[in-house]
Amino acid sequence: MLELMAWLENSALAEVLRGLGIWTYGLLNLTHIIGIATLFGAILVLDLRLIGLWRRLALDDLVKPTVMLSAIGFTLAILSGVMMFSFNATEYHGNPFFYIKIPVILVGVINIVVIQRTATWKRAVNGEPETGNDSLKLKFIGASSLLIWLTVLTCGRMIGYW
Repeated sequence: MLELMAWLENSALAEVLRGLGIWTYGLLNLTHIIGIATLFGAILVLDLRLIGLWRRLALDDLVKPTVMLSAIGFTLAILSGVMMFSFNATEYHGNPFFYIKIPVILVGVINIVVIQRTATWKRAVNGEPETGNDSLKLKFIGASSLLIWLTVLTCGRMIGYW
């Protein structure tokens, strides 16, 4: 892993970014924070609705804007995160929070893909009536998603303190 980190730190991307000047890292950090806020804000609203808050708000009306916002936020966070990481990639070697954060992000993405393929999710976002234990399944979907992304946020924040 250290070799991959060193390669990224010495890559053309990292060299270009470091050559852009003193403000580059700060602007990337700002972009990363905006991306995270957009991603988590959208996920929080959707997950809380799935858990049971705002039951009067139709899920099918909420899904499209929150999914779009979370995709935009995720893209901003990933792109800016990789660019910031490339500045000093080897400094993250041995940081347990970094090694937790990356796989949990992957779990979050896999979770999204799997959820969107379930019959329960499809019924919910198409405004169809719930059947059987759909309500319980949707609560589990919302709670698990919230736990995953809170873990990512916590690890990301703790990286700087390790």
